[in-house]
Amino acid sequence: MTTAGDQDRESKAAEYLQALRSMTGELERAMQAIARNALSDFEESIDHQQVLSARLARLADDLSVSLQTQPAIARASMDEDMTRQIRSAGDTLQQLNRRYAALLQHSSRSVALMTSFFSSFHGQFQEASGPRLKHQTWSCQM
Repeated sequence: MTTAGDQDRESKAAEYLQALRSMTGELERAMQAIARNALSDFEESIDHQQVLSARLARLADDLSVSLQTQPAIARASMDEDMTRQIRSAGDTLQQLNRRYAALLQHSSRSVALMTSFFSSFHGQFQEASGPRLKHQTWSCQM
């Protein structure tokens, strides 16, 4: 027999699974935006990630409270397939999150290097003087 508490827990578990999958999609979208250098898409994805993070935290708290108040009933009411799907989605999200963090760290280092390079570059060229002013020569030393 299914009680209202069981149905609420199942509903929250399904919502949690959907939020995990949505977060995975947002991380992929953010990485694609970085690759395309699409700042507005990246910023929009960051906003969605913040909303999803808050939602995931709230749902995780709700689900853990029901486990603490009625552990035996809550565990029994959770569908085994749903539990497997949540674990799988969580594992996928963790792997993607590690890739995303590495990409952001690498991008940050690249930006810092470029900033350092361009801040030290004054953009001053010295032009040759004399009759060969317009001629350029390339040389290579071996």
